[in-house]
Amino acid sequence: MYALEPVSSLLFFLVAFISEVIGAIAGFGSSTIFLPLALFFVDFKTALILVAISHLIGNIGRINFFRHGLDKKIIITFGLPSILLSFLGASLVGVIPQSILQIILGIFLIAFSVLFLIKPSLRFAANNTRTTITGGSISGFITGIVGTGGALRATFLTGFKLEKTKYIATAAVIALATDSTRIPSYLYQGFLLPQYYYYIPVFFATAIGGAFFGRRIVVKINQTTFKKIVLVSIILVSIKFIIDGTISILK
Repeated sequence: MYALEPVSSLLFFLVAFISEVIGAIAGFGSSTIFLPLALFFVDFKTALILVAISHLIGNIGRINFFRHGLDKKIIITFGLPSILLSFLGASLVGVIPQSILQIILGIFLIAFSVLFLIKPSLRFAANNTRTTITGGSISGFITGIVGTGGALRATFLTGFKLEKTKYIATAAVIALATDSTRIPSYLYQGFLLPQYYYYIPVFFATAIGGAFFGRRIVVKINQTTFKKIVLVSIILVSIKFIIDGTISILK
């Protein structure tokens, strides 16, 4: 497999930047935006590892800014199951055919988008340890196998009603730990080809620049309308993934 052409690479980095901006404005994880768009440029497994690395870099920045607001109990009860199940999900990626993974991703994104269009303020009440462990396990497994579970993680974590800086720091640490677990699994399975190594330092610029720009313009945009537009766009792109995956299986 060859690396992207220079123009395609520039467009890919622009998509990474825009995904960070949209994620900062809409409140979704940037990977929810970036992963489906990345599939227009590279295959599923390459997109999975590149988006995971970009996401990891973004979370390092968030932890640096909000490191004093950690909730250690949530990190343990929610984070540990998330880490373990993320590794399991990532390990299965190399076994399941790419067309099937594409369909799974499409179905997950459509379900997520429709759910949040119907109930934009949805959250799960985190009133016991069992719920916390279950939430961490589900979001971790989904993240490992389809590469994006941040929005689902946030749905569970908002149930704790944490103060904003504590929520950002705690969510970022859990996401970072999950990424740090699944990325080695992706690397071991050979998802990151040498021609994409130079993408990694560029992701530092797109992650930090996109998050900064997003935070600057978030107050100027109607977030409710913007979120609906983003969710509908995700649904349309996801339908294409399902159709393409189904056609690939039937060939």
